[in-house]
Parts: sequence; C-alpha cells; structure tokens
Amino acid sequence: MSDERVLGTEAGDELERQETRVAPGATVRSEVPVWRLVSTLGAGGAVAGLAIVLVFGWANPRIEAHRAEVLRQAIHEVLRAPDRYATLFVLEGELVSALPAGVDSTGLDRVYVGYDAAGERVGFAIAGELPGYQDVIRLIFGYDAEHAELLGMKVLENKETPGLGDKIEKDSAFVSGFEGVVLPIEGVKTGSGTGDEGEVDMITGATISSRTVIAIINRRLESLEPMIDVYVEESRESGG
Repeated sequence: MSDERVLGTEAGDELERQETRVAPGATVRSEVPVWRLVSTLGAGGAVAGLAIVLVFGWANPRIEAHRAEVLRQAIHEVLRAPDRYATLFVLEGELVSALPAGVDSTGLDRVYVGYDAAGERVGFAIAGELPGYQDVIRLIFGYDAEHAELLGMKVLENKETPGLGDKIEKDSAFVSGFEGVVLPIEGVKTGSGTGDEGEVDMITGATISSRTVIAIINRRLESLEPMIDVYVEESRESGG
C-alpha cells in the first residue's frame, strides 16, 4: 500500500471520529421508533380512560343518592313537613302518577304532591331554573292549589355573587317573604310595596338575582297551574 493511500485512509478515519465525538459526560440519544411512542401513548390513554370509568362508576351512584336526598329534604321543607309525597309526571299536557308501559321517565318534567297523616293533600312542590346574574339558579317551591298561594321557597343551587346575589338563599327575610304570597308574584324594592298579597321585597344590590327567583316561580306556575287545577278537580271527583 502506498504512503499516499495510507494517509487518505487515516484522514477519513479521523474525520469520522470527529463527527461522532461528544463532550465528556454527555448522553448520546438514539432515535425512538414512532411505533414505540404511539404504543406508549396508547397504553397511557387506555389506563387513564379505565381509571376515569372506574371512578365514575364508583362516584356517580353516590352523587345521585346525595342529590335525591337533598331534593327529598327540600320537598319536605317547602311543603311544611308532609307525612308523605308522591311524584307526578308531566305527560302530554297532563299530570299523571303512573306512566304508560314503554314510556321512559328520563327527561320528563316532575311535580311532587304532598299529603298529611290523614291522607289530605297539603300542596305541590315544583322545581324550576333560569339564568341568574352569574349562572343558572335552581330552586323549588311549595304551592297550595286550594288557595292559589305559595307555601315556601328554597334555592337548590346558585353561583351568584357572594354577599349579594347569594342572599336569595341565605337571607331568611327574603326566603320567608314567599310564604303566603299569591300569584302572580311582583318584586318590589324594600319599603316601596303597597301591601298587596302578591308582592315580595327584593334584595338591595341583588335585583337581578331576586327577579330571577320570582320569574322562575311565575313561569313554572303559568305553565303548570292549569294541569294542577285539572288534577285537583279529578282527584276531588274520584275522592282522592
């Protein structure tokens, strides 16, 4: 082998060593195959999805049970502690206590009717909701169909401004102001009422939230009162 050829080979080897040389202590990273990245992400997603399903399956029944208990207590509160109550469904413009075969109750509007220990009807509990100042306000109220007046009102859920709008739930004077009120309800500024039986004093600084509560009750009864009247009349005729 000639000296010239040897020198060329040595120069090529030196160039290769320079291209692959790394700093002392540095880690040489090799390319990760795409399939490995995809499989890793897929496995991680599957594990996370399974965990979510398991947690939901464990928590959801407890959440629903809690909501049912909150509703039960609210019904007892707005109907002034009835001995028992039954659920009525709104079906094709009527209140029915039992649904026809094949009809799913999911999504149907509901009204709750309360009875005292003697089996006499004490009133109807009706839930409703509308957007308030911050978010949706949900409430339930008791209605005495015989005298066309409210028995009580309770806010079930609200995210109104703390210290102002949330008084629709925390201000006892405002809440108790719905007891014995006749329909339709009219919201008035504190101290400016005329003494009419349909007036409710609104909360100063929370006019929108107060009006929303009143609007929920008025609108719900506007749509349900005719059905309730028919139900009451039919119950009277049947002796129920």
